[in-house]
Amino acid sequence: MMKVGQQAPDFDLEDERGNRVRLADFRGKQAVVLMFYPADSTPGCTRQLCTARDDYDKYLAAGVAVFGVNPGSASGHRKFSEQHGFKTPLLLDSGGRVSRAYDALMPIPIVTLVNRTVAGIDRGGIVRFYERGMPGTDAILAGLAGADNKQQTANSK
Repeated sequence: MMKVGQQAPDFDLEDERGNRVRLADFRGKQAVVLMFYPADSTPGCTRQLCTARDDYDKYLAAGVAVFGVNPGSASGHRKFSEQHGFKTPLLLDSGGRVSRAYDALMPIPIVTLVNRTVAGIDRGGIVRFYERGMPGTDAILAGLAGADNKQQTANSK
């Protein structure tokens, strides 16, 4: 079970354009939000990722990189992204390995079905926000900001 305060599982995935994205590359530099979503082009997933698109400037101002994650295809992700003008990459989690590591899979043994989940990871690679469903941008950023404030206080002592 994924818990706030634990080390985030590392990952190395491709986005819809074939670019490699590694969590380790963000360590010490930038916080990361992973939005696990069930499927491209469904109403709930469209709403979730359009909200991230609409709030992109908030994430950018906070120094947070945002990624959508699901086991769909590159072509499906590209079409979905282009149709809605997403500013955040959509990562291809073929087989659900990363979704499983983040406890974001539904417990259905025959299929790989993602349970809508958001994980916020601080610059140190620690999970600081974790919630099922569609939490608001402000709640996600507050979870990450709280982690930054604690880290700054600890560093100033």
